[in-house]
Amino acid sequence: MVRRRMMARARLLMLVLLGHLANAVEVPLDLAQPPTITHQSPKDYIIDPRESIVIHCDAKGKPHPSFSWTRNGSHFDVEQHANVHMKSHSGTLVVDISRERAEHYEGVYQCTARNKHGTAVSNNIVVRQPRSPLWSKEKIKPIVIQEGVSLKLPCRPPAGFPPPIVFWMDNNFQRLPQSNRVSQSLNGDLYFSNVLREDSRNDYICYARFPHTQTIQQKQPITVKVLDLDAINDTMAAFYNDTDLFSEEPVDERRPTFLIPAVPSSSKMVLRGHVLEMECIAEGLPTPDISWAKVSGELPATRTSFLHYHKTLRVVNVSEADAGEYRCTARNRHGTAHRTVHVTIKAAPYWINGAPRNLVLAPGENGVVTCRASGTPKPSIRWAMNGIPIDNSPKDPSRNVEDDSIIFSDVQMGSSAVYQCNISNEYGYLLANAFVNVLSEPPRVLTPANKVYQVIKNHPALMDCASFGSPVPQITWFKDSRFGTLDAETHNVHDNGTLEIHVAQSRNSGKYTCVAQNSLGIYENHVHLEVKEATRILKQPEYRVIQRGRSVAFECKVKHDPSLVPTMTWLKDHGELPDDERFIVDSDSLTITDVTEGDAGVYTCIMNTTLDHDSASAELTVVERPEPPTDLELTDQKKRSVQLTWIPGDEHNSPIQKFVIQFEDTLHHHRGHWHNLTEVSGSKTTAHLKLSPYVHYTFRVLAVNSMGVSQPSLPSKVFKTDAAAPDENPADVHGFGTEHDNLVISWKPLSGLQANGPGLHYRVMWRQKMMDSEWTAVTVANNSKFVVSGTPTFVPYEIKVQAVNDYGAAPDPPVAHGYSGEDLPVSAPDSVQAYVLNSTLAEVHWVPVPPKLIRGYLKGYHVYYWRERSLHKNNPHHTEKQILTLNGNHSHAKLPGLHPFSLYSFNVRVYNGKGEGPPSATQQFETPEGVPGAPSSLTVTNTNVDSLSLDWKPPHERNGVLTGYTLKYQPVNSSNELGPEEELALAANETSVTLLNLKYSTRYKFYLNAKTHKGVGPAVTQEALTIMDEAVASRQVDIATQGWFIGLMCAIALLILILLIICFIQRNKGGKYPVKEKEDAHTDPEFQPMKDEDCTFGEYSDNEDHKPLKGSRTPSSGTVKRDDSDDSLVDYGEGGDGQFNEDGSFIGQYSGKSASRDAVEGPESSEAPSPINAMNSLLPAF
Repeated sequence: MVRRRMMARARLLMLVLLGHLANAVEVPLDLAQPPTITHQSPKDYIIDPRESIVIHCDAKGKPHPSFSWTRNGSHFDVEQHANVHMKSHSGTLVVDISRERAEHYEGVYQCTARNKHGTAVSNNIVVRQPRSPLWSKEKIKPIVIQEGVSLKLPCRPPAGFPPPIVFWMDNNFQRLPQSNRVSQSLNGDLYFSNVLREDSRNDYICYARFPHTQTIQQKQPITVKVLDLDAINDTMAAFYNDTDLFSEEPVDERRPTFLIPAVPSSSKMVLRGHVLEMECIAEGLPTPDISWAKVSGELPATRTSFLHYHKTLRVVNVSEADAGEYRCTARNRHGTAHRTVHVTIKAAPYWINGAPRNLVLAPGENGVVTCRASGTPKPSIRWAMNGIPIDNSPKDPSRNVEDDSIIFSDVQMGSSAVYQCNISNEYGYLLANAFVNVLSEPPRVLTPANKVYQVIKNHPALMDCASFGSPVPQITWFKDSRFGTLDAETHNVHDNGTLEIHVAQSRNSGKYTCVAQNSLGIYENHVHLEVKEATRILKQPEYRVIQRGRSVAFECKVKHDPSLVPTMTWLKDHGELPDDERFIVDSDSLTITDVTEGDAGVYTCIMNTTLDHDSASAELTVVERPEPPTDLELTDQKKRSVQLTWIPGDEHNSPIQKFVIQFEDTLHHHRGHWHNLTEVSGSKTTAHLKLSPYVHYTFRVLAVNSMGVSQPSLPSKVFKTDAAAPDENPADVHGFGTEHDNLVISWKPLSGLQANGPGLHYRVMWRQKMMDSEWTAVTVANNSKFVVSGTPTFVPYEIKVQAVNDYGAAPDPPVAHGYSGEDLPVSAPDSVQAYVLNSTLAEVHWVPVPPKLIRGYLKGYHVYYWRERSLHKNNPHHTEKQILTLNGNHSHAKLPGLHPFSLYSFNVRVYNGKGEGPPSATQQFETPEGVPGAPSSLTVTNTNVDSLSLDWKPPHERNGVLTGYTLKYQPVNSSNELGPEEELALAANETSVTLLNLKYSTRYKFYLNAKTHKGVGPAVTQEALTIMDEAVASRQVDIATQGWFIGLMCAIALLILILLIICFIQRNKGGKYPVKEKEDAHTDPEFQPMKDEDCTFGEYSDNEDHKPLKGSRTPSSGTVKRDDSDDSLVDYGEGGDGQFNEDGSFIGQYSGKSASRDAVEGPESSEAPSPINAMNSLLPAF
């Protein structure tokens, strides 16, 4: 039997697959159809006592369905209830509960919608009234508890419907602070992992809020008093005759133990699709941290969250995969504890492939209605037809029920009905209606005709062809015409008739036709597709960092299809821009003026069109100097140090780089005199400050970021350090003399901070070095130097300066070294002598002065030297002294820049800080000859045509005995090129020379050098020009200045001017050249020349094969018109050879024999002669 059923089912399913499997369709309302419920209330309806009860039930059908209701399984007669009415054209019930108690209408309601084609039913709608019972009265005793132990404050709210929302507050309706130490459990109890003294209060109040009744219930306040061990004994002794109840030791730190769950392993069941919440609350000291893990897999990251400081694990929309073991771990530094929760997942029925769909069949077609669902445990299914169990419905041979499917085969008219499937298990049910409508209808297209679809280029395009017909029509698409087939690779027709173009291009624009066809007819519909260019942001806004108070601009340049209307929208942090006139929106930019800190955020420009949009974002960071630190506090106060803590101010989006700590000493300085003490990193909020004794410190802190330094914080409290002996001695101790018999001891005095106490003075000590004598000491106050008198001259001393105050002396100071005062040296250098190296350089040697005779710090030596005279008899004496300074200890020096052939004197002196010693004995040396200087002058005299004279003077610096002069000279042409050089030797006693046989009118350049036995000295130069010969000058007359030549040129120019004027008049007046008359007399239209007697420039030649003149532009009519002529005389010459002489006369002529004038004259020769021709005849021939 079972095998037979399986085979029958397979046969029926194959029959369905081979037949027409219809999709879910919307039947047009003008066609007959069974009812379909379109709107109904949820399965659980909670009454709002402030409003009427409204139970929705709407349906459609043809004819329009009627409605009825059942309540708790029995017919609910609306007419029998005065407070109940049903909306017109609807099954929705409206119950007025203003005059009657709402609980009278609690129950399970079900709506039925029916017409002649079938009956549809709604879900069972459970209507209940919310309840918010009062808290039971109880007397709650105060809780006195020892610090460090755990505590649970029970809430136990009243059981209302729906369950209340629980929370804890104080008498001022402020929520009690919670943390990982104090938290609320899922049932509303308040748990303390360990209590602290600050947990003591008398207003721990649990509240229960019932949202549907808009009421809040309050539990009696709970008082908690947390005491340490001694306080507990003192408190309880007053009640129990001074008995020490808590004699054990204070609570020690301990490892975690769990308060929830109470057992190591527990289980929890949750329904599929619901929320899984598990909690673990542990006690311990210090407070334990809670962590979660799934033993049998990973926690679903996207659906998992942790609440109540990680004590609650929450997983939303659970599925079967979330079943398994979960472990929570409590951990502190003393150990760990674990709890395991085994989670099982059950499921109320749920659809696998969606609810069953309506079925429209044509007579003779096949179909199936499937009601496929799942659940845990596996649900059962019950079928009904028109609200009646299918087993009790009339038999239909075309219908066969197979578990979760009803198979229809060869249906006929009149078989329409509504089928209900009810799937249920212990956790819920599903109820669905699906009608079978047997119709015979030709096709129709429901998509509006000529609908225009717009799509962005490179995006998919979808064009609808929603149709209806029974049998289901076949859909075919065409482009532009019924013959425009579509490419299957780029186009796809979906089952619902929609045409999809995978990637739309501009060529896809145009008209499309969809054709719906079945056995009863055909229907066409046209739609249009327009492919638009995409909207793109070409220049995106950029990240900006701006200082408060300045302006900032974001650019957003966009390209879009010109046929689409764009709209630019700016957002701030995904919301609208503030309504502030500082925000200026232009077509492609956003400007914010006078930026404030509130303007910081993410700005997004969105360019919208009707088809697409593009967006880009940029962040604005507003920076400013940081706010000053606050709450300065001094802790860990010691004699020489203190701990300073502070709270940083707002860094204004620019991280604090460092903190500068300053102090004010009100003991030694006036107020307002601040000093930098130290700096710490911007990540720190504490500083350990090393202090000096005997200072009244006030501290302040400044914050520094990239924008600058904050205002200083408010000053701290004054911190006074005790006085002490000085820690250090004066620095920069020096000993020196200002006179030859004293020693001045100086030092840098200690500051007020360095004094460490009152009564600061100095113990000054000195003794001669290497004498092993006792220290001499004096006390100096209010001064930084001391003068020791009666000392030997320039002897070394050891010096010490020690700081002392009323509380003692500083450590033994280091020894400094100095010398008593200097005096002038008493000795001169010895063995002074000179070595001449050349004519301009000599070297001086001496034996240095012994240190004892210097009587001071050796500064160096001075070499005094001077030129006595030149060895030449004509040179004067020179007595100006020169000084060569040598720093340090030297025994020789070179004297540069000496004059050759001269007598020099010199001496050497040593000098110290006091001055110079006596000079050495003066010595002398002579410098040898050198080359002479240039002659002191060179002049040109007696210039003639071929000769001139030169005069000169000897050199100022002869540097020896002159042996003669050398004269060189050479001509220079107009381009400054030098000609051949001539050289002439002259005697030493000559001072002039005459040069003969020079070229006239020529420029010469002369070079004159003096000579000694050492060589030739530098030259002096001069230039001169010989004069022109008068005979030659008389022959060189400028022809351009001659009168006859000027007159000739004027006549020629006038003649040419007259000739040009006559030619232009001839053309402008319409007159014709004789050459035009000759052209008219010949059939050959070649250009003809003019004759002499007719203002011609040459004779006509016929020996050139009648070639036209080069450059001629004669019109075909033979008439030379003004606009057609180039007006160039060259055009009348053969081959363009005509030219003018220098005097302007025209020399180009035509060659060949002349033709008679009568032979070339045409019909126009009979015309009366014009005045122009008469004038032409008067002109002479050239």
